[in-house]
Amino acid sequence: MVRLRPALVASDIDGTLLHSDGTLSRRTQDAIAGLDRAGIPLVLVTARPMRWMADFRGLAGLHGLAVVSNGAVVMDLGTGEPLEVTGIAPADGLALVEAVRAAVPGARVAVETPAGLVRDAAYVESHPIPSGSPAGPLAEVWVDPGVKLLVQHPDGAEVVDGDAFRSAVAEALGERATPTWTIPGLVEVGPPGVTKATTLARVAAELGVGPEDVMAFGDMPNDIPMLTWAGRGLAVANAHADVLAVADGVVPANDEDGVARTLEGLLG
Repeated sequence: MVRLRPALVASDIDGTLLHSDGTLSRRTQDAIAGLDRAGIPLVLVTARPMRWMADFRGLAGLHGLAVVSNGAVVMDLGTGEPLEVTGIAPADGLALVEAVRAAVPGARVAVETPAGLVRDAAYVESHPIPSGSPAGPLAEVWVDPGVKLLVQHPDGAEVVDGDAFRSAVAEALGERATPTWTIPGLVEVGPPGVTKATTLARVAAELGVGPEDVMAFGDMPNDIPMLTWAGRGLAVANAHADVLAVADGVVPANDEDGVARTLEGLLG
């Protein structure tokens, strides 16, 4: 279990640090500033790709690190530049895509790379895509190593029950990649052996911090490796049932500033 005051705090972003409307409350910003004044690093640990992190530049104060794309990238929040990238080579990734499409005919696929998003024509992206992002047969448009393969249900990412879909994708991948999810009809596929926890562990070690001195917050199944690795892994009250089942404790929901309220208790 983590000591009374952690040496490092790690937090997921969406559904955990942010309110459900996507905003970051003033209370949470103030709590993060308090961490910085106390010399306690905050590492943002998220499924988000680098291109979705612009709003958080400078948020983590002097330390300014983020683990993005479910652990495939470590980035400097101050400069917006990657510090470490673990990718899937296009040739290896195309073999994975072939296996997935054999298991799930009609699956829509996109690839996050450090340079942006490439996708097949059928893939539906709910967030703005930078102009000039390639779309077409992946064998033609996928050039750079992929940090995250996005496999979308043939009926879209917001299907009500994605259990069978996710199981089929995971079985097709085997040990060749690491699947996880936050949206029912979207499987996020990372390099083999890479999770939020594996990369956070390296970042913490470089800062001289062991897992026993880490407090982590999360809400979805992709946070489970991080929460179980940390000395104290805490779920927000709105977390997925699988996360609530393994967490060391539960804090108030994201819309109630649960992370901020917890940090205030530590620093007060």
